[in-house]
Amino acid sequence: MKHFCIFVALLIMPISLFSQVDQIVGKWKTVDDKTGDNFSIVEIYKGSNGLYYGKITQLLAGSPDDLCTECTGADHNQPIVGLTIVRDMQLKSGELRGGKVLDPDNGKFYYAKIYLEDDSKLILRGSLDKAGLLGRSQTWIRK
Repeated sequence: MKHFCIFVALLIMPISLFSQVDQIVGKWKTVDDKTGDNFSIVEIYKGSNGLYYGKITQLLAGSPDDLCTECTGADHNQPIVGLTIVRDMQLKSGELRGGKVLDPDNGKFYYAKIYLEDDSKLILRGSLDKAGLLGRSQTWIRK
């Protein structure tokens, strides 16, 4: 009986991890962690390659015509609306990890981790190091 319970628990665990990631997919209102102001709406989605991405679909602060002047490479001077700011995230232990997040204010990429705090709050941790020790977190609200 003990082995059966362990077997059932192992079967259920991956299902619960996938359902949490399914809850992460969708539209989120970003909130500036320094000022508390609403900044944008970001849509998180799963790409055809199995990785997760997030793009800005609407600006709540500033002009909808704002450009990412601080960005480099292909993102330089691109409209912020439509900009993919969450890139190449992988599902690991019920969280999205392994990718990067772009800060349009300074054009820099940071290591990223995304997880749910509850059904209506998402935590995005951006950091300078892969371990996530040197960085900051933002709470996003489900749209």
